[in-house]
Amino acid sequence: MQKFWPSHSFTQLYPGLERNARGWLMPGLDYWRYFLAMPELAPVEQSCPSELALHAALLEQPLRAVKPERLLKVQDPDARGSYKTFLRFRDQLLAAGTLEAWYLGLFPRSGSVRIDIAPLFIDLVLAAITRNVLDDSQDAFELRAAEMLFRSQRISTQDSQVLSGDALTLDMLSETGGVGDIGRFLAEAGAPMASVQMQVLSDDNAAEYWASSQGQRFLLDLKHEINNDLSHGLVLTLTRARSGLKSLAQVLQKWLLHMLGITVSIRPLQKIDDASWRWHVGLDVQSTALLNDLYEGQEIEPARLQRLISLFKLDFADPREMRADVAGKPVYLGLMMDGQGLLRLKPQNLLINLPLLSVQ
Repeated sequence: MQKFWPSHSFTQLYPGLERNARGWLMPGLDYWRYFLAMPELAPVEQSCPSELALHAALLEQPLRAVKPERLLKVQDPDARGSYKTFLRFRDQLLAAGTLEAWYLGLFPRSGSVRIDIAPLFIDLVLAAITRNVLDDSQDAFELRAAEMLFRSQRISTQDSQVLSGDALTLDMLSETGGVGDIGRFLAEAGAPMASVQMQVLSDDNAAEYWASSQGQRFLLDLKHEINNDLSHGLVLTLTRARSGLKSLAQVLQKWLLHMLGITVSIRPLQKIDDASWRWHVGLDVQSTALLNDLYEGQEIEPARLQRLISLFKLDFADPREMRADVAGKPVYLGLMMDGQGLLRLKPQNLLINLPLLSVQ
């Protein structure tokens, strides 16, 4: 695999993953051993003998069956719960065979979604799949956009730009100045702190993204292209260099090809001007609700509409893969922040809600 995202916690899990013929990720024994070394499962000084013995046994044989009565012998209820969750995740993933198949199983296209796995495991699997999807990418803008699939973003406007920043990183910098507990201590004491600058990703600093262990300190510009209407019906499009929206669209195209085996084209859109609008998918909770209301012709408050970051137009390369009643029609996508400027993109929405005739 290409070397990027070195600071992400799931990077340590990669030595335990292999690809099958389809390119999907299969967990090996070392994959489970890395999980067992994580703070949520690693023994501590207060661990009881039963917990220590269980941990050692699973390190030796990660696929070992663990009977309920053995779990009951673990005295600490938090540790017992962590092992129970881990074992349920392990058994589900082994039954699915690959990370991708397990993730698809979490979000079935038919029936209600029922999640009984801790978000930590889902986030790690989603991050690893996204990493797998982008393995051959040589584009820092595409990689930064891909982080949006599994890391919450804070959106701000600055100098005519719409900037997307990693929410956890921005919150940490705001609280500590980027120097951890020392920064928090200085902030509480009212002492001045050296600021750690966030950079807007550009062609000039793209090489730093690859080299940096703190890729989350790069902001992505999500500003639209600028259209200038000229006389005689001509439109001049001034393309913004390295549009983050275009990069996100490319990531979503690769995501759907990898997960569902379908080829689509996705391009950013400023408005929906389609009298035969038939289908839409929100990429997050906020845009889902907004698109539903717009489709139904409801009046939208200007303040709410201003939180819409972008629309997208998705077209299937082969309309025969679509439901017959919408075959050949575009699918409109939305991307929107909440009232606090937070964006939580949900890539599973595309897997669940596209008008597919069947899933390959």
